[in-house]
Amino acid sequence: MSDSTPVIVGPTISRLMGKVGAEMIGTFALLFVGCGAIMVDSITGSLSHIGVSMAFGLVITVMVYATGHISGAHFNPAVTIAFASVGRFPWREVPSYIAGQCCAAVAAMTSLRMIFPEAKALGATVPASGDVQALVLEFVLTFFLMFVITAVATDSRAEGQMAGVAIGGTVAVAALIGGPISGASMNPARSLGPAIFAGDLGYMWLYTL
Repeated sequence: MSDSTPVIVGPTISRLMGKVGAEMIGTFALLFVGCGAIMVDSITGSLSHIGVSMAFGLVITVMVYATGHISGAHFNPAVTIAFASVGRFPWREVPSYIAGQCCAAVAAMTSLRMIFPEAKALGATVPASGDVQALVLEFVLTFFLMFVITAVATDSRAEGQMAGVAIGGTVAVAALIGGPISGASMNPARSLGPAIFAGDLGYMWLYTL
């Protein structure tokens, strides 16, 4: 039995590393493109709120198709935990996924800060008015995001080839509505990267909750 252990464990670890790597690439792309759009707009004023929202939606669409078959394309600790809680994802892989997502978010913001040192906006998610308003809005937007993900990615009756469009479209619509009020994060990793570089982690409890 002990002789066969390396044969079993080796490929398992290798597969997990591949999945976490795909998650890191997707999360990096999400932050790099989405927050990068915010930073570019703060410098040039050329994208507008609609353009930034579309950037977030489009990058999610692309990355779902690029990595969905490898890692499931979570890019979000909320998605990972939700899938695990209903038995659609192994709990033992949750810590690795979340660590990879958060590290990729910080790496993306590090790259953006080096490329655009003059940018005033970093894409940090901060409530525009009250904490309660932002919390309720984030709750509702995250509910819709998870509803769509569950409908198109886990239900065998859904058209799987349209998953990327549906999920990316939901992110874009949520950003259009919630961006000016709460930042439309729906994703603790997406909020963590900019918050670290902004030097303000005071609202991470809201976006994590």
